[in-house]
Amino acid sequence: MTTLPFTQVDAFADRPFTGNPAAVMPLEAWLDDEMLQAIGAENNLSETAFTIPASGDADFELRWFTPNSEVALCGHATLASAHALIGDREEIRFRTRKAGVLTVRRDGDGYAMSLPAWKPEPKPMPEIAQAIGPVPVETLWHPGRYSVLVYHDEATVRALTPDFAALRPLGDVLYIATARGETADIVSRAFAPGAGIDEDPVTGSAHAVVAPYWAEKLGRAHFTAFQASARGGRMTCTVENDRVVLGGKCVTVIEGRFTL
Repeated sequence: MTTLPFTQVDAFADRPFTGNPAAVMPLEAWLDDEMLQAIGAENNLSETAFTIPASGDADFELRWFTPNSEVALCGHATLASAHALIGDREEIRFRTRKAGVLTVRRDGDGYAMSLPAWKPEPKPMPEIAQAIGPVPVETLWHPGRYSVLVYHDEATVRALTPDFAALRPLGDVLYIATARGETADIVSRAFAPGAGIDEDPVTGSAHAVVAPYWAEKLGRAHFTAFQASARGGRMTCTVENDRVVLGGKCVTVIEGRFTL
């Protein structure tokens, strides 16, 4: 019998039961990919983050698994990993396989997380737009498999009822619905049915994609964002050249051991 440390963190949250929960499981060495995926499925959260110690340009190596696949970038589970592992550091660095080195630093009673800026480009997507709901103002695409649908207002984004059965066969795509916000500068929702997550509560990687778009539309590099899921989550977005810095808080809700 083997036991592994386990921490569950609500990321982009200032109190329990809000934001997006992520499991953080620090390892001494990588388990087989099949085992990592099985643990992600057992946890049944949007993402389980696994780390091992690193050297050189990073403190840890970091990977993320949904219930059915490994992902190239996950913001909220990176923020959760920093919260669980930062200790006395002012900054912590994670080496990832497809998103480079990600840095999280303390920022008041929260954190500032630097992600790559993945600017989407306009692309017609009538099939996706029809499955999401009302006709969007604009549709955009990033080759990391991010689909962005821009709507007239926050009310439209909140009222969306996507056809997940139609979206699921299209594969592992993150569909981001976004608009100018009312209680924040921008509002969004994120759907990933092909990855086993019909609606993700709060999605850092989605804002790495939409922040460059909104920085141009708003005419400023710094703004606030709200993800209008049932749990809800708030963050700040700052576009700095080829990086997006997301600000948010975390709350630890579970600490224990995972038994294999």
